[in-house]
Amino acid sequence: MAEVARQAVERMELPDPVIRTSPDENFVQVVHVPTWMWVEKNSWGPVTETVKVPGVQVTATARPRLAVWSMGDGSTVSCTGPGTPYSAKHRPDTESPDCGHTYRRASLAEPDKTFTVSVRVTWDVEWRGGGQSGVVPGLVIGAQRQLVVDEVHAVVVR
Repeated sequence: MAEVARQAVERMELPDPVIRTSPDENFVQVVHVPTWMWVEKNSWGPVTETVKVPGVQVTATARPRLAVWSMGDGSTVSCTGPGTPYSAKHRPDTESPDCGHTYRRASLAEPDKTFTVSVRVTWDVEWRGGGQSGVVPGLVIGAQRQLVVDEVHAVVVR
């Protein structure tokens, strides 16, 4: 039975996480302005695989459990869900309710003038079949991208 379960787990195609931020990841993040992070919904959710061999069928279901973000500035952020996409109903200076980071320095002194931001999503797999069940914990899928972080200075003019 364990061999059939292993086959089901190996056949699973866990999605690569798609990194999203607000401000948008294709634009500049701003020092002292909260950055919201989330993993796109289609890359966060249950994945099921079934393997049938003569006399037995095993179904394995993987569920994401944790997203650990490395922000490129030495900080890490752990989120127990995909994160909340930013929407215009929030003020721009509002922190994410579940997955965010505020940069304290610009990335301009870094190589390529960017921070490398990565997310590692941990999945747990439960399998059932032939009157047995089990768990395969801790499968990890990751992604990364570059983010530019800059400072904005205000000038008061009369």
